[in-house]
Amino acid sequence: MKRIVILTGAGISAESGLGTFRDVGGLWSQYDLEEVATPQGFARNPALVHDFYNARRANMLDAAPNAAHAALARLEAEYPGEVLLVTQNVDDLHERAGSKNVLHMHGALSGAVCAACDHRWPAPRAMDPAAPCPACTAPRARPDIVWFGEMPFHMDEIGHALARADLFVSIGTSGEVYPAAGFVDEARACGVETLEINLEPSLVPGLFDRVIAGPATQAVPDWVAEVLA
Repeated sequence: MKRIVILTGAGISAESGLGTFRDVGGLWSQYDLEEVATPQGFARNPALVHDFYNARRANMLDAAPNAAHAALARLEAEYPGEVLLVTQNVDDLHERAGSKNVLHMHGALSGAVCAACDHRWPAPRAMDPAAPCPACTAPRARPDIVWFGEMPFHMDEIGHALARADLFVSIGTSGEVYPAAGFVDEARACGVETLEINLEPSLVPGLFDRVIAGPATQAVPDWVAEVLA
């Protein structure tokens, strides 16, 4: 049975109304990333960081999974082999669509972590910088998000999965942010077939064996139907 490893990026959630780094006028453009997406920024101004992620969490909770999320959940449920979803996204739309085998390499807005003792728990809709940790009571709660300068989660598990895969699929990601941008090279080095599904092909021609261009809500369900046919 074939093993499929799928990497998803912001492009798969964009059609659910969740913005990307590059959206002009979007939430990211209104903040200095050094202040809201680094450990140093959190140390300087926890309230500002929580305001930013509370807004992102509210956007996520008010959004709904789209046809691309639903198609990948269908693939996992009906494919006779193994399907692993690795996502750069911090939203929970894959899970809400029905996917179960999901690794969040950049963390999740639905989680909170204590910066003092590393205890983790489900995040409320709005986090408060003064709220105590349920384990140690320190007022050091932060979103369970991988910030710039921090190590992404699950890297060993992802590397092992890529080495064993028969097909690697990249969906809705720019291919510019490492380490995820290097997954296609890891897969190719192991002789794995590669496929890109994106609005536009990645900047490096010939990087993928096959490219499907188009909106995720159209291209992903079409590809899943092809695989399951």
